[in-house]
Amino acid sequence: MIILLHSSKTMRPPSSGTRPTGTPVLVDRAAELVERLRALTPAQLSRVMAVSADLAAKTRDQYAAWTPEPGTPAAETFVGDIYSGLRVDAFGPAERRYADDHIRILSGLYGILRPFDGIQPYRLEMGYRLPGLNLYQFWGASIAEQLPTEGPIVNLAAVEYSRTVTRHVAAERVVAPKFLTVDPKSGQPKFVVVHAKIARGAFARWLVTERARDLTAFAEIGYVYDEALSSEREPVFVCAEFGGKGLSVRLT
Repeated sequence: MIILLHSSKTMRPPSSGTRPTGTPVLVDRAAELVERLRALTPAQLSRVMAVSADLAAKTRDQYAAWTPEPGTPAAETFVGDIYSGLRVDAFGPAERRYADDHIRILSGLYGILRPFDGIQPYRLEMGYRLPGLNLYQFWGASIAEQLPTEGPIVNLAAVEYSRTVTRHVAAERVVAPKFLTVDPKSGQPKFVVVHAKIARGAFARWLVTERARDLTAFAEIGYVYDEALSSEREPVFVCAEFGGKGLSVRLT
């Protein structure tokens, strides 16, 4: 089983000082990409990334300082709701080894990462439309080629990232869980972005800590499997009351 997540825009070096255990498999391609990104001006970066001039300048400085040398472990460096749900900092040694074997993080700059591969600070979402550079064309099938040729793929990544894989593997291999929250006003389940992101991380964590194979058994942070809403390739989990509020700084 392979578990797909995606990188986050925000990064922060881990306070634990943990050392990376691997090097990104496509780091040579990342270096090639950085050379092309260094040619972009702060004004171009600001437009493409829809960020302030200050953040664009910081991003350009990151490209200028980037090296292919391992920096900090990817899953401990990315900051966001998925990683709040994953809580990789609480993994024991056996769980870290299992995660490194089964979790893959899709990245605009690095292509594909194991959770404890060493990375340098950067900002590059897969969906950015860069001048003269289409990231989907740049990566082509190279990301999918790093995955096993058989076995299930649990897709917990955003569409803009997962399409780098799903375009190149058999559809029947991919299972994409969906997470809904009951609306207290209507009583009907609906998609809530923050809840779903935390749930994706929590689902990946559960797969690692429980070595789970029956995906429908997931019952963390208030979610339960809803057979009526589910299909074979899209199991749906619904929570009546979201139990992951303490995992995100955006929720109280």
